[in-house]
Amino acid sequence: MEIHHSKKEKRKPPGPAFLQDNYVKTASPKSRAKKGTSGATVPAHPGKEECLRLYEKMFLLRHFEQTAGMLYKKGEMPGFIHLYVGEEATAVGVCAHLTHQDWITSTHRGHGHALAKGMSARALMAELYAKKTGCCGGRGGSMHLYDPTLGVYGTNGIVGAGIPHAVGVGIGARIRKTDQVGVAFFGDGAVNHGAFHESLNFAGVQKAPAIFVCENNLYATATPLTMATLNTEVATRAAAYGIPGVAVDGNDVLAVWRVMGEAAARARRGEGPTLIESKTYRTVGHHEGDQLYGTYRTQEEYNLWKSRDPIPRFRKVLVEDLKLAKASEVDALEEKVRKEIDDAVEFARRSPEPELSTYLRDAWSSPINAHMNGVSTTPTGAPVVQGWLDAVRDGIAEEMRKNPHTLYFGEGIGQRGGSFAHTKDLWKEFGGERVVDTPISELGFTGAAIGASATGVRAVSDLMFIDFLFETGGQVPLQLSKLRYMSNGQMSSPAVIRAACGAIKCAGPHHSGTYHSIWAHFPGLIVVMPSNPADAKGLIKSALRGADPVIFLEPKALFASKGEVPTGEHFVPFGVARIAKAGKDFTLVAAGRMVPLSLEAAAKLEAEGVSAEVIDLRTIAPLDVPTILTSVAKTGKLLVVDEGYAMCGLGAEVAAA
Repeated sequence: MEIHHSKKEKRKPPGPAFLQDNYVKTASPKSRAKKGTSGATVPAHPGKEECLRLYEKMFLLRHFEQTAGMLYKKGEMPGFIHLYVGEEATAVGVCAHLTHQDWITSTHRGHGHALAKGMSARALMAELYAKKTGCCGGRGGSMHLYDPTLGVYGTNGIVGAGIPHAVGVGIGARIRKTDQVGVAFFGDGAVNHGAFHESLNFAGVQKAPAIFVCENNLYATATPLTMATLNTEVATRAAAYGIPGVAVDGNDVLAVWRVMGEAAARARRGEGPTLIESKTYRTVGHHEGDQLYGTYRTQEEYNLWKSRDPIPRFRKVLVEDLKLAKASEVDALEEKVRKEIDDAVEFARRSPEPELSTYLRDAWSSPINAHMNGVSTTPTGAPVVQGWLDAVRDGIAEEMRKNPHTLYFGEGIGQRGGSFAHTKDLWKEFGGERVVDTPISELGFTGAAIGASATGVRAVSDLMFIDFLFETGGQVPLQLSKLRYMSNGQMSSPAVIRAACGAIKCAGPHHSGTYHSIWAHFPGLIVVMPSNPADAKGLIKSALRGADPVIFLEPKALFASKGEVPTGEHFVPFGVARIAKAGKDFTLVAAGRMVPLSLEAAAKLEAEGVSAEVIDLRTIAPLDVPTILTSVAKTGKLLVVDEGYAMCGLGAEVAAA
């Protein structure tokens, strides 16, 4: 069959007819309880007390946002804000089924999610004012809100970025044998992003207790959904991944409450994830200052959705349809909320600014080698000669035995034992629930490793080749590296990114990179590149015991090398270089594969009467500048040998230091 399109045909934004045709109509609140898709009985509503709580929470979200918008326009807030007005029923209906132990990830339009999950109006308003008393000490602002005590993983300025984190939360909860769930809120704009597809697939195959909530408000910024995809029914996309997909009227809080109740129960029973498409609408612009209609939206469409406003609609249900409350009771709740918001505004205005001296705090943990406190590093017996891969594997196995809440993600790392036999026997000892063979979806499983590591689990993301690290998208530079800083030190993700690097044989441009200087550029990441089996084992154990995310790089050319490895608990500290050979005439600085090559060169120079001091950096970030400076002060000359690119590289950094 051939389908022809006229060259003059233009695809139009959705108008009222489209909305009515695709609008999900749910049963009346008066209807009887019905069977959900899992066979569980879902009540029509949760009773008077909970219904009033739902209304109060919805009104809180609305009044907070309207107040924040007004104050923003007055110039009282820095930055810019994206308001949640019109979508309150979704956040409140979903979060009604969550405890503080459950986690949510959110979007740039996340004030409503944070409030619905339990964040106080004071903490949120102060954050919008960039004050010290804000939920993130003023660092996060409107788009980056964190509170681990409430299960608020964070709102997010990157579309779709939080979706894989929720998968990791769910997989981590299963390993820790809790009934926690991870919930990802995202908009319709995210459903065409790789993070959405990789995460749904990974969660489905893992039966992760995760719930994906798409708030379909018809527009990604200003692009109509009909112009972004041919399948505008988001819930149907779940079928491609073998998981349930449910569309619901997102402006009906009881409908959302019922659908979420079933999805949460299903996840807690171990039956896997659910995709919920909540059809809703923002009755504000994309951001404050954006035109309401007349550009990408029509006034007719806007007025239609205003008539479906979830708050007056639910008030009518409470007072007139279900007769659960009197109008005076609802009025009292509204007045209570107004006072709460007034108090939050005054609190934010009175609160102090953050101290300027703290602007560099919380990029890394302090001290970064705290994991070595109280750990004896004295070998308990004679060293053993081991190959590189065996030494690293043993280090990982030791830590996995010590901490049962350790996960290892990667492609082909299970029964096969990895592309280099670098995970040999791990799957046999720890099983497929902990040594997880993943789809080829680096963004999805690395994001899951980040989410799991931030919420009580140790996770390794094995990327096979460092070149594939770029396939993780922004998960490492924008999420992993910034989490501790953005959350004002409240959260961190000590995930380990393991990747083989460097040239070997004729592997070609897509399998031979080093790139250590690129990743060392990002504050918050520790980047290590050992040169021998002993340091490789000591550094991988430090990576799995420390408090910071680690990029663990292994030169492929050294995989066949052997060396003496200490027995017993063996750790190598971060940021401490090793004098591989003492000398007096010049200092030679190297890392990874370049260290044994430098030692070969130094031996030849020694025969000619030139004494080179060779420094093995071991850690690229943090860089051990004092050891280099001490050596150069003695020798007066410096040579840097590096496998990476020269421009803005390690050699330039050392020379500048």
